[in-house]
Amino acid sequence: MTSTITADAPQGRRERNKQRVRDSIYDAAIELFASQGYDQTTVDEIAHKADVARGTFFNHFQRKEDLITEWGAKRRTVLREGLAATTEDDPRRALLACMGLLADISLRDSALTRALTTAWVKAGYVLQEEPFLSDMLSEFVIEARRRGQVAETVDPRLAGLLLRDVYLGTVFRWARSPEGERDLAADLRTACETVLDGIMPLPARRS
Repeated sequence: MTSTITADAPQGRRERNKQRVRDSIYDAAIELFASQGYDQTTVDEIAHKADVARGTFFNHFQRKEDLITEWGAKRRTVLREGLAATTEDDPRRALLACMGLLADISLRDSALTRALTTAWVKAGYVLQEEPFLSDMLSEFVIEARRRGQVAETVDPRLAGLLLRDVYLGTVFRWARSPEGERDLAADLRTACETVLDGIMPLPARRS
């Protein structure tokens, strides 16, 4: 038992040190992207700010664009954690709460979101990404259909894709607009409600 612990300890330290270097590179890049823009930031500047050699950067990230992927993965983790903490039971309200979480995540550092949303689109990731968001949104529609709140003719997969497109389009327009001109949370809610009124209408009020 003692020999196993002794053998594993150096490997554990190496992995932790490797992760610390990767995190410092990522943090340096994110700070630069937010302050001066993605396109205006070079790998050399990131390495200098992280206090690592240029080659060290490429030991952890093959391309500068990989930092966009890392940023997106971290946002997905925050979204999952936020959804896990919600107690909303009604599918429509839960979906709107999800859009609210997405807006909140983007607004926590609006300058960074603006910079990397534009870079993400330019890099073509909008055409390459895994269907994480649309699959997640379709789950709300599946639950609503199970409860009889959505017609059987509505395809949850297509509805999820439509809601994803609504989300991405709204965020991209916000990212391209002057600071303070648009209210991202309000725009997302309005756009989402417009779609939901078609596939998941509210019950008619009694007069």
